[in-house]
Amino acid sequence: MLWIQRQRELHFRYVVFRPFLDEIITGKIKGCSQDGVHVTLGYFDDILIPPESLQQPAKFDETEQVWLWEYETDEGTHDLYMDVGEEVRLRVVDETFVDTSPTGPSTADSSSPATAAEETQRKESPYTLTASISEPGLGLLSWWTNG
Repeated sequence: MLWIQRQRELHFRYVVFRPFLDEIITGKIKGCSQDGVHVTLGYFDDILIPPESLQQPAKFDETEQVWLWEYETDEGTHDLYMDVGEEVRLRVVDETFVDTSPTGPSTADSSSPATAAEETQRKESPYTLTASISEPGLGLLSWWTNG
């Protein structure tokens, strides 16, 4: 039996996500850690708001595993929690590209387990954003709604 393979044109489309620096976007809090607040857009998850870029004064609640803004009023301090799933308005302040393409076989014995550094490099995201909410109007949308 003879197989004949025909050449076909391949058409495809792609969307590139790369916000401008200083662009304001809205996402949802995916989680919190000592590193800061992790935000998702649904189609992109590698956004971090580091502690120094939160509304100040901010602190991490170890028990709840959330960040909170200690908001001062004439009546005292109110803790405004940054809960998972809440919508957040943020400013993009930095982006990081990391070459995650394979490097080929190492000179070491291929049967040896991967080192911790190699494992970390494999898990690193090729594109990450650093954001800030440390100015008026940024942060959880619920903080700024008129009620």
